[in-house]
Amino acid sequence: MLLMMLACEPGVTPSSEQPEILFEVPAGSSARGLGGSLATAGVVGSASRWEWFLRLGADGSCIKAGRHKLKAGMKGEEILAALCGVPVPKDEPFTVVEGWRIRDIDAALAEKGWIKAGAYIEAASKIDSFKLPFTTTSLEGYLYPETYKVEPDSFDPAQLAQRQLDTFVERFYTPYQQKLGTRSLNEVVVMASLLEREEPTPTNRPLVAGILWKRIDAGWNLGVDATSRYSLDDWNDRTAFLKKLRDPTDPYNTRLRGGLPPTAIGAASLDSLVAASAPVPSEYWYYLHDASKTLHPAKDEAGHEANRRRYNVY
Repeated sequence: MLLMMLACEPGVTPSSEQPEILFEVPAGSSARGLGGSLATAGVVGSASRWEWFLRLGADGSCIKAGRHKLKAGMKGEEILAALCGVPVPKDEPFTVVEGWRIRDIDAALAEKGWIKAGAYIEAASKIDSFKLPFTTTSLEGYLYPETYKVEPDSFDPAQLAQRQLDTFVERFYTPYQQKLGTRSLNEVVVMASLLEREEPTPTNRPLVAGILWKRIDAGWNLGVDATSRYSLDDWNDRTAFLKKLRDPTDPYNTRLRGGLPPTAIGAASLDSLVAASAPVPSEYWYYLHDASKTLHPAKDEAGHEANRRRYNVY
């Protein structure tokens, strides 16, 4: 009898063929008090049918506040079982953008009100608290950029960081760890972070990687200006950036100091990580980008200066 009270009526599409409805049960609600909302949502034909179902002996005391997946045409006991089940998590998407530093991720989370400023930075600094199949002195560059579903009400910055690390391991470390050649994992990660900022076109990154690795191997300074922006509060602060370019004590100044910077300068995409691990050799030693961000490599300094004049890049 109870099943018949809210069974699918003639002409109504069976619940198995209906789209899901995310139904919210407010805190403190009674089962009987949900009749109107269930009818408005199209789950039941009317509030009175739901009320009769409960009057005929259904126990609605078990319902849980939160969001539940329902469908139109569900039988009474199916609706009740769903409302008494574990609510759907209130997750939201959070996108970690390619090139973001740890401090940028922290700022974005704080802006949403999910953490106090500095909480993600603090969590990411505790390297020994994470499960890692490799060793590193900094998580910068290893916190994979991707869109993650998170629960704002119970957000834990350390859990997000671990998920990012797990994604890095899944997407890059596991499939490519045997393809790094003579470079260490950390060297590849650092180079990938430079490529992410240096070359906007992913298909050009292996060529740029080849140029930069060639400079490293020849003992040249890299001359990647993006590294001097790394420690700036505002990445686009031009005044502070120009000051950094002239600072020989800045360990991230690759114009005036040799080798790779001490850490990555942000989160690298898979394209950049693969390019850093599989650079394309070429005859080029220099490159620049014109106003449309098109890459123009050069074989020597004379060619590079000619490109500067041709594309008005100084």
